[in-house]
Amino acid sequence: MKWITRERPKIDRIACPWLIKRFIDPGAEIVFVPAEDVIRVAEQIGATPFDIPGVEYSHYEDKCTFDYFIKKYELKNPALDRIAKIVRGADTDRHDFAPQAAGLEAIFAGLVYNIKDDRELLELGMIIYDGLYSWAQHLFRQRHGGDSPVEQLLLQIYQRYLKQRRKEQMPEWVVTLRELIQDQVDTNMNLTLHQLSDELELSPTYLSREFSKYFDNVNFGEYIRKKRIEKAIELMADPSLNLTEIAYLTGFSDQSHFTRIFNKHMGSNPSVYRKKIIKGKGYTKG
Repeated sequence: MKWITRERPKIDRIACPWLIKRFIDPGAEIVFVPAEDVIRVAEQIGATPFDIPGVEYSHYEDKCTFDYFIKKYELKNPALDRIAKIVRGADTDRHDFAPQAAGLEAIFAGLVYNIKDDRELLELGMIIYDGLYSWAQHLFRQRHGGDSPVEQLLLQIYQRYLKQRRKEQMPEWVVTLRELIQDQVDTNMNLTLHQLSDELELSPTYLSREFSKYFDNVNFGEYIRKKRIEKAIELMADPSLNLTEIAYLTGFSDQSHFTRIFNKHMGSNPSVYRKKIIKGKGYTKG
């Protein structure tokens, strides 16, 4: 079977061919053409178009084309579900969906910049997604920084307190976790609520519900972002740090991600906000 999509594939348009060839049709032929030619060429060669507006195999709701293929072919596979979150986060610039999303986006942005041949891009992309699938099957519980004090302490807190029966007063783990997050937010944490739920074998829905009850009525991700913004504001007072360094030190994927979240929380561009802070403290260039 032939499948056709827009040229210069990056994230979703390489993930989908990988999914097709590995799980749906190993002998599939993938065709890349200019966006304006997809429908016309599809009719000429009898190919099925994907990842373009107005066709069946495309984005739906807040999901990507990769998600649609999984749904359409009823692929019940936890590893594919993990990859789907990463692809969706990378393809829609929602890096909060999965901590690996920013890395996947960066990898394919670099490949597209360096490689002009779409077939070569697809060949390399197949290898990358093969590796990602192996991780999603066998290695997703491993952490490169698994021995870091922050991650270990967070897990110890959850393991110690979340399995206790809820009492009417505020649980002890809430106080401990609040202090830990406040103290350690500048360590570039990448721990997510879903990772915690996997480690603890508890429902993510349950953890999310319990967390928001005691942490400013917001979910885990929003609370961490709020604390990172607060830490960033503290660091802005240091003129030796540029905004890119501050973004890194507070756990954002890059400066543009930091700028977007900062604007959302503070209603101001971080560079403008910083000028006010430095001016108020009397710093001068020199």
